[in-house]
Amino acid sequence: MENQGQKKRDTNKIFFLVAVIVVLLGVNLYLFLQKTKSDQRIVTVSDEKTALRTELEKLETELEQANNSTTHLSDDLKVKDEEIKAKIAQLRVALNKGKLTAGELAKAKEDVKQLRYFVTKYTIDIDDLQKKNASLTGERDSLKNTVTNVKQLADNLSRTNDSLSIRVKAGAAIKTSALAISAFRVRSSGKETDVTRASTAQKIKVNFTINTNPIADKGTHDIYMRILDPAGNLIIGEGGNFTANDQDMQYTYKTAIEFNGEAKNFTLDWTNRNPFEVGKYTVILYADGYTMGRGNFSLR
Repeated sequence: MENQGQKKRDTNKIFFLVAVIVVLLGVNLYLFLQKTKSDQRIVTVSDEKTALRTELEKLETELEQANNSTTHLSDDLKVKDEEIKAKIAQLRVALNKGKLTAGELAKAKEDVKQLRYFVTKYTIDIDDLQKKNASLTGERDSLKNTVTNVKQLADNLSRTNDSLSIRVKAGAAIKTSALAISAFRVRSSGKETDVTRASTAQKIKVNFTINTNPIADKGTHDIYMRILDPAGNLIIGEGGNFTANDQDMQYTYKTAIEFNGEAKNFTLDWTNRNPFEVGKYTVILYADGYTMGRGNFSLR
């Protein structure tokens, strides 16, 4: 009986030890499974933080590229730029923490998501600003080209008007086709005799016909006469200056005639205060600022 009791007690001890071992195995298995889940969770959190950091770097790069694409930001865009940069810095500090709770990680994800939206909208605003600037630049350049073209047109018209004015002025100047010049001796009785010798010549008569000119001013026209001696020197008579062919010159003799636009004959008399010399003389007439006509005569 005693042996049977002893065997029963030994059997109970074995069952107890088996039960303890089973419990310990169960606890170890539970702890192992929990550790595995924890390790997986740590790996997952680490991967998510890395992904968030990468996304922040991408957003920062996009922000920098958008800012570099324009030389001028509006005040509103400047404010947005500063807000986005501050948010990126805040998130980077949060992600650099040693540990993040599930709530902190979820908030970081949401913040990055919102930041992605703001950076995308900011980039679109920058693009719109560039398009507006390009449009304004195009309008400005077009306006500058228009102003330049108008100025060139005005300059061309001015030059054309000046040219036409010069042509009209030149066309309105009275002209003569030829001069007929003769030398004369004046006798004591006042009678004039034409001569060819320098020793007897005292005066010259210049006969000319003014051509028909309907656009010439009707009325009095000043006539300037220049006489060049055989050496080519100007004979100074009355003296005085005038302008013709855009040059300031001296004249030998000045008079005035009446002209009504129709062809008409005229004669100018000029008496030399000094003796004539042998040789060929040149006579040039000017009127209305241009050469009117020229001719020659010779004395022996």
